[in-house]
Amino acid sequence: MKRSIVMLAGMSVVAAGLAGCGRSDGTGTTTTPQTGQAVDTAKVGGTVTMWAMGAEGEKLPQLVKDFEAANPGVKVNVTAIPWDSAHDKFKASIAANQTPDLAMVGTTWMGEFAGLGALDPLPPSIDTSQFFEGAAKTAEVKGTTFGVPWYVETRMIYYRTDLAQKAGITTPPTDWQGLKDMAKAMKEKAGATYGIGLQPGGQGSWQSVLPFAWSNGAQVTKDGDTAYNFDTPELTEALTYYASFFSSGLADKAAAVQPTTDADFASGKVPMFISGPWMMAAVEKVGGAGFKDKYDLMQIPGNNGKPSSSFVGGSDLVVFKNTQNRATAWKLVEFLSDPKTQVLWYKLSTDLPSVKSAWQDPALTADPKLAKFGKQLETAKAPPSFSTWEKVADAFDKQVEQVCKAGLDPAAAVKAAQASAMSIGIGK
Repeated sequence: MKRSIVMLAGMSVVAAGLAGCGRSDGTGTTTTPQTGQAVDTAKVGGTVTMWAMGAEGEKLPQLVKDFEAANPGVKVNVTAIPWDSAHDKFKASIAANQTPDLAMVGTTWMGEFAGLGALDPLPPSIDTSQFFEGAAKTAEVKGTTFGVPWYVETRMIYYRTDLAQKAGITTPPTDWQGLKDMAKAMKEKAGATYGIGLQPGGQGSWQSVLPFAWSNGAQVTKDGDTAYNFDTPELTEALTYYASFFSSGLADKAAAVQPTTDADFASGKVPMFISGPWMMAAVEKVGGAGFKDKYDLMQIPGNNGKPSSSFVGGSDLVVFKNTQNRATAWKLVEFLSDPKTQVLWYKLSTDLPSVKSAWQDPALTADPKLAKFGKQLETAKAPPSFSTWEKVADAFDKQVEQVCKAGLDPAAAVKAAQASAMSIGIGK
């Protein structure tokens, strides 16, 4: 996923052993994703080319110098690709059989590229259980794992602790009703214009709605992850709850795609909003000296006793089938998945580690707010890895907008979303 402020699209040594993060197929049966052919990375050499986008493409050459130093005779050529042209460039390279050896790819592209037969399945020596489960799931397509998560990001609720105290709230809520009551108190007792900033539909609104659905037990796929599953009581209830913030005036139905700015939060106009860790620096800069002590983070609340869940984004690492240096390419993936490398990469880029053990490093535990994102990542989920997801998500976004802005019945909206999903299909 490409990272931006609003996140609209697609935004230790590796343990030996079988890739073993078991998954539920939606029927209560646990399945183990398939892996590919074994690879011997004990001794590698030669040149590999890696594509990476955005700031990652610019900073990666500094990191791979350590890999080259540890593996004499290896040369890594990093090609930086602009995000806005990356998808088309990948598609063209696949069609021409001129792909790089390995690459960073958006999580929502995995299904499409795997469906085109372009990706090399993960070797069995790479243990996927070291990664956050939701992140590891992004690299799994129709039962086969085609890569690993490189870095991750998730969303939490930012809230003004000083205004919450003024509203009589000293402990953040852990359920839906508590969040609704808090938003109401923020507006009525703390002087906020709106209790919370939420996206009222439009592109990418699924990233705000689905965390509530997942925290209500919803499953977006069914039949062993072979079909979409929008028309469910759990998703209907979540969309009804989400829309109620707009119908009650607690959220602005005329808000932009980015419903809350750092200035809105700093002024207290909108004292709660949902976003990722990149917003911490932004709000603290606008809020000025001492503002970091005036806000905190809480998890997306669960409903009816269900655990909190959120959206996990980030980017994956893949090796292409056309590589002429498979062993070196996968050894570079192993290097980038090493917890020590992941911590170093965080210091270079601020990208959050996908390897769970990396979060024990002081670089990530020193900031209690940042550490909370690590906790949320433990239960965060990714959308289906179907190649058609972006088209289906766009159709769902349109339904969300009709519900939040025009008052469409949520039950009718999820039925329409399901019909669109069935018409589009899951792709190859």
